[in-house]
Amino acid sequence: MIDKTIAIYVFIDDIMKETGYNEPINRNASDSGIITTALIAAKYFHGHIDNAINFVKQSGLMPAMLSKSRFNRRIHAIFELITTLFFSIAEAIKKINISSEYIINSFPVPVCENIRISRSRIVKGEQYRGYKPSMRKYFYGFTVQVIATVDGIPVEFAILPGSFHDIDGLKNMYFNLPEGSTVYGDSAYTDYNYEEDSREAENIKMMIARKSNSKRKHEPWQEYLISVNRKRIEIMFSQISVMFPKRIHAVTSDGLLLKVILFIFVFTLNEKLL
Repeated sequence: MIDKTIAIYVFIDDIMKETGYNEPINRNASDSGIITTALIAAKYFHGHIDNAINFVKQSGLMPAMLSKSRFNRRIHAIFELITTLFFSIAEAIKKINISSEYIINSFPVPVCENIRISRSRIVKGEQYRGYKPSMRKYFYGFTVQVIATVDGIPVEFAILPGSFHDIDGLKNMYFNLPEGSTVYGDSAYTDYNYEEDSREAENIKMMIARKSNSKRKHEPWQEYLISVNRKRIEIMFSQISVMFPKRIHAVTSDGLLLKVILFIFVFTLNEKLL
């Protein structure tokens, strides 16, 4: 765990220096140290920040790490920096993805049990009521749209209210993929006009599974490819969700979203770069 922490810190610190990031020099705990501790919390402690803080202090890696309350203020202040770092790393992954093949899918992040919806303090409103057909599951919270390489490395994500349909989630993503890419997805992403626009504008081929009554059916070999690749992203989701606690503890919606981003971020680092 100590070696992994050092590797994450060095990598994050190098990326921040490469991008020209500057911070006050009189800080006892650097932003790269704060981000590393948050990522370690996601990877080894199910997102529990206090356990990660105790670890980096007691191991001697970061003896001057902040208290939990000060840490939370700092990590929220650099929320945007964390997402920027993720997408910077994702761009590098896209460049070395020789196959130019990607998968899109989504998974739900409930904020509470359905029976407790009326008492939810993190989010309120009908827009957070969602249904995941593949899981046959109703939930109250957010849906996370993820684009990953075919070997299961996240390179893009969007977090939206649970009521958003998958195709709406796709349209709310940057969808910044290299020209000539192929994207596999299930039938929930069916939108013939969007498929045509993607091919004409960016030369991106959308390989979306067809429903039985579809007027634009694929060849059997195409459906096989789509099916095989969809299973890979489902495996990735299960690997990310293993790091989740039974219930993600957060006081605000921003705090919950930050933790979800950290889970995705550290999974990407662990699988591809460390």
